[in-house]
Amino acid sequence: MKKILVLCLLWTVLFPLKAQWQLSEEAKISILTSAPHDEAVFTVFGHAAFRVYDPAFDYDMVFNYGIFDFSKPNFILRFALGHTDYILGVNRYISYIAEYQMRGSDVTEQVLNLNATDKNALYTALMLNAQPKNRVYRYNFFYDNCATRLPAMIERSIEGELIYHNPPHPKTFRELVHDCTDAHRWLTFGIDLALGSATDRPITPAEMMFLPEYVKQELGEATVYTSEGEEYPLIAETNVIKAIEDDEAPAIWDTVFTPVVCGWLLFLIVIALSFCGLKKGKTFRGIDILLFSIAGIAGCVLFFLCFISEHPAIWPNWSVVWLHPFHLIGVVLFALKKAKKAAYCYHFINFATLLLLLAGWFIIPQQMNAAFIPLIATLAFRSGWHVYCYKKNK
Repeated sequence: MKKILVLCLLWTVLFPLKAQWQLSEEAKISILTSAPHDEAVFTVFGHAAFRVYDPAFDYDMVFNYGIFDFSKPNFILRFALGHTDYILGVNRYISYIAEYQMRGSDVTEQVLNLNATDKNALYTALMLNAQPKNRVYRYNFFYDNCATRLPAMIERSIEGELIYHNPPHPKTFRELVHDCTDAHRWLTFGIDLALGSATDRPITPAEMMFLPEYVKQELGEATVYTSEGEEYPLIAETNVIKAIEDDEAPAIWDTVFTPVVCGWLLFLIVIALSFCGLKKGKTFRGIDILLFSIAGIAGCVLFFLCFISEHPAIWPNWSVVWLHPFHLIGVVLFALKKAKKAAYCYHFINFATLLLLLAGWFIIPQQMNAAFIPLIATLAFRSGWHVYCYKKNK
């Protein structure tokens, strides 16, 4: 029943223009770019959508490729596997703008400088995409999202070639993500853990348009070159719809207890406990069981992303050198008193591996988060500590 009601509503919204599939001469098609906002993970990157406005038919709708459904069964698992499906949603402009104004995001409107033929071609393509059988697509954060679809739709719909000017300074995918998440240190930490070395290559200006802000920037300076040799700007006018002021303070976890601070605190606590145990003649195996259990579980998640998930740019990932499921085998060895020799071998291999990783920190082909250093150092210290104690007591 819900699906029927949704389809009926969509039909009611689209019907006024669907009957003829033609826009009037007064119609305008715009790009709406919403500024990034710190409200949630999916808002820090901004958003982009099409607006189709035709006053002759009292028609003012937004075509939004960024709709997803959290209530869909196994949403988290499907997202982890890279099987996330997004939907082209169509809703009224006034409702769309109100949502972003209340959120605290400015919205920039760039009216496309298109002739009647190109406008109708683009509108027809959007209408076709909005049909129930076409509106679902397989989302890809870097290569197929709400932002990348906009210039692609324009390029396919216009008669002529879209020329981009003044390309931005080359950056990597990771650097662009950092630009958006810089105020959210724990989010940056998690993303750096998941993204592999493929995100550290310089990318093209076209690839940079996976972020809405770069879509706005690139289309704002683009021109259309026609077959008759004429060239004209793609954007006719630009307007900014201001947001309601938002004075939300940053979270303490992103200003004081950052990943780097917490990592070094953990390192110092582990060192203090280790020397305390030395005075009492104890090795505190419980510390190792806890630390390596967490590292092993995190390693399982990372291995899942690297070898089972279909997300791009995840593998190869040098973080698997220090976070991997084999730590759980080590935990079993640490817990068994009869496995001291095997535990020693595991600690020796782990100690040597982590030292090599730290020694080659600046030459490995992947930008690693600085907060990884104290965590790697903590695991390496405990392994080195056990190698020392084993040799000393042998």
